[in-house]
Amino acid sequence: MAEEASSLVGILETTVDLKCSTEKFHDMLVGRPHHVSNVSPSYIQGCELHEGEMGQVGAIVVWNYVHDGEAKVLKERIESVDPENNRATYRVLEGDLMKEYKSFVITFQVTPKEGEPGSIAHWHFEYEKINDEVAHPATLLQFAVEVSKELDEHLLSEE
Repeated sequence: MAEEASSLVGILETTVDLKCSTEKFHDMLVGRPHHVSNVSPSYIQGCELHEGEMGQVGAIVVWNYVHDGEAKVLKERIESVDPENNRATYRVLEGDLMKEYKSFVITFQVTPKEGEPGSIAHWHFEYEKINDEVAHPATLLQFAVEVSKELDEHLLSEE
């Protein structure tokens, strides 16, 4: 039984090269996520604070987004925020994603590039599928990459 359950648990991660600063990218996703829909409207339709204080541990945020051509909803809680290391972790609580996953945790960290301007966003998904029929969330990881690129372009235009 333990072997069967382990095939349902997974980790997917990727990195995205950014031209903007680590602080700006982190601030947009953690402190100002409600602005993301203005920057990336083809992917993100809205983001609302449901409970707590935006950008603080324990805050619950509801996202409306389009993934694989379908309008979806996701409710997540901020599990940890580390502004010094430009890192944040979110636990998905409710929404379309939880129809296919028992648990889903998203962590991102933005680090400066070595010896050149810009930064690198590192996305890390840790999840447990409800069964073997559910695909690994590779398209959702690509979604994070595309939104990251749009945010990067917007943040550069603000400079």
